[in-house]
Parts: sequence; C-alpha cells; structure tokens
Amino acid sequence: MSLFQLNSEFSPQGDQEQAIAKLTKSLLAGNAHQSLLGVTGSGKTFTVANLIAALGKPTLIMSHNKTLAAQLYSEFKSFFPDNAVEYFVSYFDYYQPEAYIPRTDTYIEKDSSINDEIERLRLSSMSSLLTRKDVIVVASVSCIYGLGSPEDYQNMMVPVKLGQSLDRDDFLKDLVSILYERNDIDFGRGKFRVRGDVVEVYPAYLDNEGVRVEFFGDEIDRITLFDPLTGNGTHQLDEVTFYPAKQFVTPKDKMGRAIKEIRKEMHERVDYFEKNQQYLEAQRIKQRTEYDIEMMQEMGFCQGIENYSRHLTGRPPGSKPGTLIDFFPDDFFTVIDESHVSIPQIGGMYEGDRSRKQTLVDFGFRLPSALDNRPLKFDEYMAATKQRLYVSATPAKFEIKNSTAGREGYLPHKRKRIGEEELVPERLPRISGSKQPIEKFDPGKKGADLIVEQIIRPTGLLDPIVTLRPLKGQIDETIELCQQRIEKNERVLVTTLTKRTAEDLADYMRNIGLKVRYIHADVDAIERVEILRSLRAAEFDILIGINLLREGLDLPEVSLVCILDADKEGFLRSETSLIQTAGRAARHVNGEAVLFADHVTDSIQSLISITEYRRRVQSEHNEKHGITPTTVTRNAQETLRMYQKGKAVEQSLVAESGEDIDTLAVIAELEEEMQEAATKLEFERAALIRDQINKLKKDSGEKPLVVKRKKARY
Repeated sequence: MSLFQLNSEFSPQGDQEQAIAKLTKSLLAGNAHQSLLGVTGSGKTFTVANLIAALGKPTLIMSHNKTLAAQLYSEFKSFFPDNAVEYFVSYFDYYQPEAYIPRTDTYIEKDSSINDEIERLRLSSMSSLLTRKDVIVVASVSCIYGLGSPEDYQNMMVPVKLGQSLDRDDFLKDLVSILYERNDIDFGRGKFRVRGDVVEVYPAYLDNEGVRVEFFGDEIDRITLFDPLTGNGTHQLDEVTFYPAKQFVTPKDKMGRAIKEIRKEMHERVDYFEKNQQYLEAQRIKQRTEYDIEMMQEMGFCQGIENYSRHLTGRPPGSKPGTLIDFFPDDFFTVIDESHVSIPQIGGMYEGDRSRKQTLVDFGFRLPSALDNRPLKFDEYMAATKQRLYVSATPAKFEIKNSTAGREGYLPHKRKRIGEEELVPERLPRISGSKQPIEKFDPGKKGADLIVEQIIRPTGLLDPIVTLRPLKGQIDETIELCQQRIEKNERVLVTTLTKRTAEDLADYMRNIGLKVRYIHADVDAIERVEILRSLRAAEFDILIGINLLREGLDLPEVSLVCILDADKEGFLRSETSLIQTAGRAARHVNGEAVLFADHVTDSIQSLISITEYRRRVQSEHNEKHGITPTTVTRNAQETLRMYQKGKAVEQSLVAESGEDIDTLAVIAELEEEMQEAATKLEFERAALIRDQINKLKKDSGEKPLVVKRKKARY
C-alpha cells in the first residue's frame, strides 16, 4: 500500500489516464528521464498527484518562482491532506546580496528581510524529511543552495519523554545549543521561557503551538501542547522532539575545530595580501573575520555564517555543499514544473553566484572558503536527483533529448511551406529511436525513457486556430480584427517587439475610439495586476504588450491574440514564445492566434504544425465522447483595496498641499497589509503592496524601500 493517500473527488479524464499509466510504468522500471508534455488546462497537477500516489516515494517538486510554488503547495495540500506536504522557498521577503563594485569602490552590504512564516516552513520541511517517509516538498531553486548538514541537524535534535530523568538546567543548555533564545517577556518562535520548574518552548517549526515541559525534581512530569497567545493547553503528549531553531547548526566540538580552521585561513589570506602589498585588503579580511569568530564563540552564530559552511561541516575545498536534497533518502522522485524555464534557471545559478563572490574574495571582503558556500552545479544537481519528471507545455531540447535517451525520439512536425501543397503527415512521439509510436510502445522496459503527451482538456476546448496574414497593413488588419471581437464582447491581446511600439499603437487605437491599454516592464507590478483585472472586467477591450503576455496569464475572456512582426526570429518570436503566446487564447471557445508575417520561419512552422496536430486529436476525442467545448468561466477578481486607497491618496496630494493628508498613516497601514500577505504566502500581493508603498513614499517625499549602498570601510 502506498504511503500517499490521494484525496480527490475527480477521476482521470481525457488522456490523463494513459499519461499516468505510461509514466508509472517507466518510473517503476527505474528510468531516469520522463517528460509530461501537457497543454494549459489539461490537469497536469492531478496527473503528477496520481504518479506520487502510485510510486509511494518521497517527492521533490521544483518550480521556477515562489508564486507558482505556493499555488502548487496549496493544490498538493488538498490532494494529500493526511501526508506531509511541505513548502521550501527562499525565506527572504527582500534580499540584497553582499557585493563589491571595484570601479566605484562601492561595497553593498547584505540586506534582507526574513519572512518568519517561510523560515518555519523551511525548518518544518527539514524536520519532516528526517522523521517521515510520506513527504512531498514543493520548492523553488532555493533547494539547490547550501544548507546545514543533515547529520548535524539530526544529531542536535533534543528528544524528551514523559517520566524521563533530566536535569532542568541541562535541558536549558540543550535548547541554547540548538540556537533557541531565552526570553521571558517576548515569547516568540524560536524562543523559550522559564517559570520555576516549568519550561515553555515555542518551536521554530510549529504554527501557533508551544510546548510546555513541567519538571518534578529531575524528572519530566508532564508535556503539554498549548496556545502561545492564551496559554491554554490543547492536549497532552507522551514525548516530543525539539529540532534546531536555525538551518545552520553546528555541534560545539565541530564549532571549535571550525574556528581554528577559519583563523588559520585568515592568517594565510592576510599573508597573501601583505606579500602582494595589498595592505587595505589585508586589514579588511582580518577585521571582518575576527569579528565573525568572536560572534560564533559568544553566540554560536554570526551574520553571514553560511560563508564559513565549508569549515563548519568539515568539507574539503571545492566539494559539493549540503543542500535540502541531501535531507531526502536515496530513493526519491523529482518533478520539475515548467521545465523549459526551471532547467535553465538551475543551470545558471552557479556561475552568477561565483562571479559575485570571487570579487568579494579578491578585494578582502571574504575568505576564499566563501566560494564553497554556493548552489549546486548542474551536473551535481543531475547526479543528486535520480528519477526526474519534466513537466511543460513546451519542453526544451534538453528535456526532449534526455527523455528519448539522446536519440530521435521526438521529431518535430514536417509540413510544406505556405503556398505549397498542404500536407500534415501522421505524427506521433516515438520512443528511444523505435519506429513504433508511443501508443504501441511498452514503457515498462528498462531504459525506455519517454515523453508522454497530455493535450485533452476536460472542458473540451481546442487549441486556438492559427492564421497567417501579410505584414503589409498589419496595423489596419489588427484594428479590424479587434473591432470584430469587441462586437462579440470578447477581449484581444496584441504583442509587439518594443515598448515604444506598444505605447504608440495604444495611442493610435485610443485616438480612433478603441478602449485600449498597454503593459510592459516599465509599468509597476501593482498597476499590471489592475490592468489585467480591468481587461477581464471589460473596462477596456484591447491589451497591448511584449513578453509579459507570454506565460502565466489566465484570461478566459480573451479570444484573439495578434502577434505583430511574427517572422522576426528571436527570443520574443521563438517556437516556445509563439506557442505560449498563442496559448493565451486557449481558454475561449472562439480562440484564434493571428500571426503577421511575410515568410514562415521555423518557429512559425512549428507552431502551425503542433497546433494542427493538437486540434485534430482534441476534436477526435470530443466527437468520440460527445463533448461540446465550453469557454472557461471564472469571476474577475475585485479591484485591489490598496490600489484604490493609493489612487485616492495620490489625487489628494495633487489637489491639496499635502499638509492635511496623513500619508504616513496610510503607508503604515499598507505596510501591515504587506506583512500579512507575506505571512499568508501571498507573495505577489505583498510585492504589489510594496510597490504602492514606494510610490506613496516617493510622492510624499519619504525615503522609499531601496537597496542600502555604502562605501567600503574595511
């Protein structure tokens, strides 16, 4: 029986069942690479949940950003309510890494704001992985960054049992050694307080629960879970284990050895700088390191302690750092969501981190061992994750090549150019160079890595029709197409290549009476969300943008996407970009993508061929099962309260002198909302409120939330 119990009122529909069966066979056979090519709206998350339940292995699910990770975390929480579903992302609401710019002699001090709730969830993830097997961790790329040693973390856990003989003072010393702070007044997460023979601990990994340990002499008399706010007990426990309050914990004996090694490296580095007559750098590194050593000796912790992780864990120079992946057992399953974005992100982390830290080392701000506090290299990541499932609507060459064992397993469409004979040959993904299509191939055979398509939507919706039109007169054609859709109360997206074109086109359309807005990177985050809300609410009909319209937008009212200058091959007109952009119209029954081009590029060719293939398969399925496609319906979100409030304040500032407006009170209220949103893992909303706060501060002359920069003083 599987460790994971899937809880869902739905059963596999469309082609979900065949995808689950084939992927399960391949994974049980021990294959390393599998890809799930699933279109938007086909239920990829439900398919992955079924795979996890079938395999029964601890699972790491990686996403390329916090917002999508939070969404996946919520979905898997509902699918597996009786299992440990954890969330592991960067715990910084704001993070400015330490850096040095030699050209201007500018030292940028590390500056960050830690989200206590996310830190709790990270600690909960680590604890669950060490104590349970039914664990699903939804993580961002943060999981490949250096973390404390799982052996040290496990060895420093403090278990207590009812009736155990334990001196109270020894228990308090144990709590301090795992970085809990004593505070009898401000009782919070990661702290403890003492009242006679009663010790109350607020574990760093629990949510609104404290543990009360009562002593009778040198014996534990009672263990109680209680509400930290009211102090009321909730229920009795027979035993409890206290896990470290910080991610970087080191036993006392290891800390002593580490400090000796750090001091030794410091002297070697000082000698190196002095021999090269770099006396300023020598003083910098000596002053910085001695201060950090003193903090570690007195507090067991220092700011930037992760830069000494190589010494603290006793690793040799250049070795792989410990990460969250090391907390997993050897046999675990990895799912990489939106792999066409996530894989390049994983591959790009190491070099960027190395470049920044090398400069700090060269100019005496950090010891050379700081270079070993790093993310995993790509080959290290691949070696650490044994079985992987890549999930994407547009898998990249890496996923395709690896999921077909490096052979011609997934061939693109072959299609005649426009103007020649229209012929789309039969196309089916093929496995490991086999001449048999996937439907006739047994993926249970060892080594038969594969790609499985999931292109049937439960709503019956087809991929949007792709239409080609000439470049000449593309603006007039676009306007005419927009007017036709507006008459049907439908919305339109128009993509351009530059911000200037987007703005000018919006002005032109507005002058002829169309309700239109534009959106690009210079439009701040809060206004972007409000623009999208307004589009859905029919406050305007046409939205013009660039790359922001490519991925992640859920706009069911959009029935038409116009792609201007579609034959200008490049990042914005690549195969992946065109497929993702055209997919914005895939939630409407009248979905259509119009590409303006004078010649058919390889990217356009792929889009046309893939769309025709998918539409044919989807239509055949609908006819066979009597399904009538229906447009996705979803209520438009209400306008953001802080947006309305911000606009009102801005208008007041314009209309009046500003002396009678308590802007600071509004800012303070917004800051409370921002913290509340971050606590609830609503990171996108928190970021939007932050942008509004900065705008209000700028308008009122207050200092906005900016990066702290200062001249080097070491």
